[in-house]
Amino acid sequence: MEDSYEVAIAVLDKLVRKKGSMEAVAAAKIKQLTAELIEADEEGTKNEPSFDAFERIKGGFLHFKKEIFNKYPHKLEQLADGQKPKFFVFACSDSRVCPSNILDFQPGEAFMVRNIANMVPPFDKIRYSGAGAAIEYAVLHLHVEVIMVIGHSRCGGIEALMKQSHSPTYFIEDWVKIGLPAKEKVLLDHSHLPFEEQCMYCEKAVNTSLFNLLTYPFVRDAVLKKTLYLKAGYYDFVNGSFELWSVHVGACHPILIH
Repeated sequence: MEDSYEVAIAVLDKLVRKKGSMEAVAAAKIKQLTAELIEADEEGTKNEPSFDAFERIKGGFLHFKKEIFNKYPHKLEQLADGQKPKFFVFACSDSRVCPSNILDFQPGEAFMVRNIANMVPPFDKIRYSGAGAAIEYAVLHLHVEVIMVIGHSRCGGIEALMKQSHSPTYFIEDWVKIGLPAKEKVLLDHSHLPFEEQCMYCEKAVNTSLFNLLTYPFVRDAVLKKTLYLKAGYYDFVNGSFELWSVHVGACHPILIH
């Protein structure tokens, strides 16, 4: 473990020193990190989680290999040559709402991005280049046919958006502000409702993200050419239901799936 610490610090040192203006700051930070790691080792601090992560991962992979990989070799051999997913899914990072589980997506069927509160940011090459790169790759290189944004019940990210407590966070507060238009509409239409119900309406307001998708010129072009379709979903894991609707110029009527 000590060797791996030393390697990581050496790599960090090499990277940050490429920028001369950062050399003093980098040296101080590396010295601090080294001291903290050495102190932790000397104190015998346990550097393992509270459960046997290795066995859980090992068991999970062996189950996948037995039930999927070994049972469907032809399908997985095809995937070795490349992926051709029809879906591109934006979903929340919440551990309770994995799209592969709730929608039974199989390997190669759906390209995915998961983040806090299933947000799709507007086109911005500086602030949101990570999301933009995924959208560009899905639309221009994989040629997906459907982009779907999935909201879900009891979303912590949406709760943070609705509360806007201004408590200090590194990233969360700024990130969830992408959903401010949805929040403003909920407060305008449902200000009389309890906070929990307002959150539920905001969780379903994924159309904000769908409209943000249209700020990407290649998405807008594909939608206009009818080679790409935008859909929204809402998974209620409390009641075991899923709502699905499409984005059209006219009205959208959700379909409830029990």
